[in-house]
Amino acid sequence: MDKKAPWYYLTLLILAGEAVFILPFVLPRIFRSTVLDVFQLDNTQLGLCFSVYGIVALISYLFGGPLADKYPPRKLIAIALWMTALGGLFFVTYPSFKQLQVLYGYWGFTTIFLFWAPMIKATRVWGGDTAQGKAFGLLDGGRGLTGALFGLLGVLIFSFFLGEEVDASSLGERREAFQYIVYTSSVIIAIIGVLVWVFLKSGMDEREILVDRISKKEIGEVLRIPSVWLLMIIILCAYVGYKITDIISQYANEVMLYNEVKAAQTGTFFQFLRPTIGVLVGLLVDRFRITLWLVYSFGACILGGILFGSGIIGPSTTALFFMSVVIVAAGIYAARALYFGVMQKGKIPLMLTGTAVGLISLIGYTPDIFAGPAYGILLDAHKGEELGHQNVFWMLTGFSLVGGAAAIIYHRLYGKGG
Repeated sequence: MDKKAPWYYLTLLILAGEAVFILPFVLPRIFRSTVLDVFQLDNTQLGLCFSVYGIVALISYLFGGPLADKYPPRKLIAIALWMTALGGLFFVTYPSFKQLQVLYGYWGFTTIFLFWAPMIKATRVWGGDTAQGKAFGLLDGGRGLTGALFGLLGVLIFSFFLGEEVDASSLGERREAFQYIVYTSSVIIAIIGVLVWVFLKSGMDEREILVDRISKKEIGEVLRIPSVWLLMIIILCAYVGYKITDIISQYANEVMLYNEVKAAQTGTFFQFLRPTIGVLVGLLVDRFRITLWLVYSFGACILGGILFGSGIIGPSTTALFFMSVVIVAAGIYAARALYFGVMQKGKIPLMLTGTAVGLISLIGYTPDIFAGPAYGILLDAHKGEELGHQNVFWMLTGFSLVGGAAAIIYHRLYGKGG
């Protein structure tokens, strides 16, 4: 990995890496209250849509991972972007709950089978031997910026069509405004796919990072690496935290009593914390022990979870609310920026990155199946009340404790020498 891929290579990975998730996740995260209204869903139903996505994604991780070790990333990523954008054309028709579940299953395939492992492997290629922390920090930070910009664009479109009288707008008016957001997002995703197909070329001989076939021998080799099993636990716990960020805008709406636009603005603010944290981590972490930083990230998640779970945050504590939001964001987004960045420290071969990512993700991303329904049930049990939100953040605290313990073990095994 002596030859470094150009900067625009990472830029395209950043754009693609978040664009592919805009429709299924970013828009529902920023406009959660609006999505629940215009699709006539409750929290549990939306969580079940995410579960269908997770079930399909689980299978896609396993079988899609080895593809990244056999075919060039740019082709797989571009096709995934185009297929995901097509789903947006059905999304704008406001399908029924059952149809929406089918759509989320489709997105579970398009965003994972051809996309996830190729993106991680391409990022390892860009990072080379000495800049894995920078590569994954900038990737996740850049993805956060992309998501935040999509969110900001969505808020602008939403505000433009509804004007200042957001609370007085009819359901039909909100549906129309949200349609324009989805159409715009779908077109941009398709354009990024074209750019990836044409320009995502590392400049190195692809035979150095591809294998002719993946057999049981290679899979067994990956499964014998202790870091693979630890990363399964670390990513699972960190990803539960990331899924819980879906409710930040809803918390602002139901607990802090913000209107839908202000709640969406809060969700967008949270999104903007992701690039800030990701870039800072990316620029600093390679100078220190990357595995130790992973431990610290779970510590921040625990602290933030306790602050929200304790019930001390409410409409009269605006400053504490935003401080706690920053703490939670620091922990969750630092963990996301680091957990694949420690693969090289964990002695996982580059040529088998796709297979390793597929196996790790098989367990690590199971929160796509259970996290949405879990916090949906917790919220619906105390609908519109603060207690439901508190219970969700206690869930974050519990998983962060387990993830922190696994990160400490990883650091003790692989953290020596920086």
